[in-house]
Amino acid sequence: MMMKMLEAGGLPPLKDDWRRADDDNPGGYYEFERVKKIKDDTSWLDEANGKAVKMVSRLLVYLPQDRAYKVVFMRRKTGEMLRSQRAMLERSGENSNDVDDETMQRLFESHLEDIDHWINARPNVESLYVWYHEVLGQTEETARKVNDFLGIDLNIERMTATVDQSLYRNRQ
Repeated sequence: MMMKMLEAGGLPPLKDDWRRADDDNPGGYYEFERVKKIKDDTSWLDEANGKAVKMVSRLLVYLPQDRAYKVVFMRRKTGEMLRSQRAMLERSGENSNDVDDETMQRLFESHLEDIDHWINARPNVESLYVWYHEVLGQTEETARKVNDFLGIDLNIERMTATVDQSLYRNRQ
């Protein structure tokens, strides 16, 4: 959702469309496969200048310290996120019962604390935490916050128009 908002606002995404839109994410995934290999390959980072890059939080720790980053960190209520992930796994036919939700929630919240500490310890990383449900409930205000944080002139109206309330399917 945020990547689509940023693109509509005028910030081009770095993506390769390797993972196509589907029922779980009809707007597309906005992923760039090389991001997943950042631990071993950072050569693609020059391509990312002036673009929005989607990255899962566990990979942030591999960002080199020789450049500055602005991270819009999307957050979601853990229960909602777990339900969404479980539904996605089930639709794809994968086993979603390896770890119970309580354990997964504890692990994920611990991970988020670790990432928050990592971000706060890095002078080259600025972050803005954005809650998924706030994007849906306060879309224009959130778009303005993101624009102000990034320090660029995004089109707030177009960013706001991209948010699809019907995709909020796993509410807590």
